Amino acid sequence: MMRKIFLLLSVAALLAACGPRVPENFKASNEQPDIYPDYREVTVPVNMAPLTFQMAREAEQMVARLSAGGEELLLGGDKIQPSHDDWQRLVAQAADKGISVEVYARYRGQWTKYKPFHIYVSNDSIDPYLSYRLISPSYVSYEELTISQRHLENYDESVIYDNILCSEEGAGKGQCINCHNYQQYNPARMQFHARQNQGGTVIAYDGQMRKVGMKHDSILSAGVYPAWHPWLKLIVYSTNKTSQVFQVKDPNKIEVFDSESDLIVYDVERNEVMNLENDPNEMEVFPCWAPDGKWLYYCSAHFEYTDTAGHNKEVIRRHREVKYNIYRKSFDPETMAFGQRELVFDAAAQDMSATLPRVSPDGRWLAFTMGKYGVFHIWHHDGDLWILDLQTGTARPLDELNSADTESYHSWSSNGRWMVFSSRRHDGEYTRPFFAHIDKDGHWSKPFELPSSDPDFHLQFLKCYNVPEFMSGPVTIKPREFAKVLKGEAVPVKYKEKR
Repeated sequence: MMRKIFLLLSVAALLAACGPRVPENFKASNEQPDIYPDYREVTVPVNMAPLTFQMAREAEQMVARLSAGGEELLLGGDKIQPSHDDWQRLVAQAADKGISVEVYARYRGQWTKYKPFHIYVSNDSIDPYLSYRLISPSYVSYEELTISQRHLENYDESVIYDNILCSEEGAGKGQCINCHNYQQYNPARMQFHARQNQGGTVIAYDGQMRKVGMKHDSILSAGVYPAWHPWLKLIVYSTNKTSQVFQVKDPNKIEVFDSESDLIVYDVERNEVMNLENDPNEMEVFPCWAPDGKWLYYCSAHFEYTDTAGHNKEVIRRHREVKYNIYRKSFDPETMAFGQRELVFDAAAQDMSATLPRVSPDGRWLAFTMGKYGVFHIWHHDGDLWILDLQTGTARPLDELNSADTESYHSWSSNGRWMVFSSRRHDGEYTRPFFAHIDKDGHWSKPFELPSSDPDFHLQFLKCYNVPEFMSGPVTIKPREFAKVLKGEAVPVKYKEKR
């Protein structure tokens, strides 16, 4: 018996001896450590998954001491990976304060102690789920893609729908899915499109699902970019004739453009569609509802063709002339009537183009993307995020969030305190989600990258995150249930004349 106790104590002592220790001999640096992902001085929500990191230049070994209040955590190895329980203990001490992080790294046998940094923790929680498309940046190989969802409080990821489920061998038998969207962050009220083979729009609403055939002779195309009304069974779509060209000399490798685009209104309950904006000299796109449900924001570019034929060729030739402004239309939820359009932001007057308007849940802020020209700024290296104060009418670039490369698609959290946005800041090719906090006075924190259990994950993951959208919970419909609906017949829409 005594021998067994002795052996157990010996094993425990050995394990303790093998644990991380703060180096006794080191040189001190006046610089903070260069880590990846860069979590230095960021603000994170109280319910975010643990932040893991490594040295940007691979180290022989690392030791990190994380402390908050009376809690201290000592971690070591070639990567710093706190467990969920350890992280929660730190966060509980650091809410609305900070976690102090002290890093030691060894190169060529020499330890360096770096200047400490902080990870600040906000009591403003974030929505627990995020969904996005995962797609290769290959421009043509789009069939291997999914709509996926990530539990932001841990690292769990699952597939909502897999594009390959309805793809078949043979020319024209592929499928492409896009534009997932939710009504008020509700995963039980969602829609997405499938194009090409067995295409249609999938509408899921409180347990009921159907595939809608939205193409009609009286509208330009099936619905493309959606915007659910905050509470009515109403979706505004843009309808688009979209094309792309590859460029030989331009730093922007690809140009995605519309030769025509309009706005339509789809009544989910009545299965009726109506033209809302279809001026032949205007290209309307990217609708977005204000949270009060009384204003519809969207973008429009004035473009007059000089030739009645060959519209694609003319847009290609004049693509740098295409400049989008932001407009809005009033809406009466009682009468379902829209008002006349009003100019909200004149980007063309600045020789710029504004796209993707998104209004904050409190109605105070309008975030959008700005570039020199065009509609698809995810392909433009100069794409930046801007913010417009709807109370004062002043707009400015979000320098706190922008990088030297592309920032594009963005979405507000349901409490209006967080924004997720797409960025290609690391390499100009792969789009990854970043988060930033905004306080009640409009001050932004430094953005941080979506955490992973392995900090090296995004450097090895050869997929782009496309259209990140917050959700209040997970989509519980299984991928094969969606596939079954898509393989069935589409319900054709009924056209209703504009009032």
